[in-house]
Amino acid sequence: MDKVRRQAVIGPDLFIKGEVRNGDEVVVLGYIEGSLSANHIIVRKGGRIHGGMIATSAVIEGEVQGNILVRQMISIGSTGSVHGEVHYGRLAMEAGAELSADMRNVPPAIAGDLNLTVKRGQSVPIMPEDLTAIDPDSPAQSLIFTVSQPLNGFVARASASSSPIERFSQTDLQARGVVFVHDGSNGRSASFDVIVTDDAGATSGAAQTVHVAVF
Repeated sequence: MDKVRRQAVIGPDLFIKGEVRNGDEVVVLGYIEGSLSANHIIVRKGGRIHGGMIATSAVIEGEVQGNILVRQMISIGSTGSVHGEVHYGRLAMEAGAELSADMRNVPPAIAGDLNLTVKRGQSVPIMPEDLTAIDPDSPAQSLIFTVSQPLNGFVARASASSSPIERFSQTDLQARGVVFVHDGSNGRSASFDVIVTDDAGATSGAAQTVHVAVF
């Protein structure tokens, strides 16, 4: 059964100045001067947001101006007008829609528990629950991990576990084709750093560390 959204409506006679956040579905018929954050945002014809907007998905039939982040789909209707800096997952526009913006794709993010356990001198598969990339607008094969700062071991392909690698894809991870190989040294820990890059060149930001417990 589909989840029923809890809807909040900002009526046509309402003027809100400030921050509105943590909404499920918010329908804007009035005017918000500030920022709006919700899972799903609908700006109806006559509705206006001036300032900022963060949403998982959005339908724009009114006017939005400012810094805009829509992680998945932003749909701009024929009466919609969007101006500002827009970070988006996917974009749909109807004939007549107005768009004047610095459009940018949503950069990838690193997820997973970032923890492995390996037997000394052995290897362990890197599973998607250990390390994965999240990016709503890039296919798995276009999400490329770069490895740096390996400590007490190295990352390799499962098919060639004696040869260190510095790059692998989300597709490789999903196929269980990447392993961490411990070098047999003393100590109870190892690690490596990773970033992920999408096909537009956007990155996940500062490198994150995958920690490896050795037993």
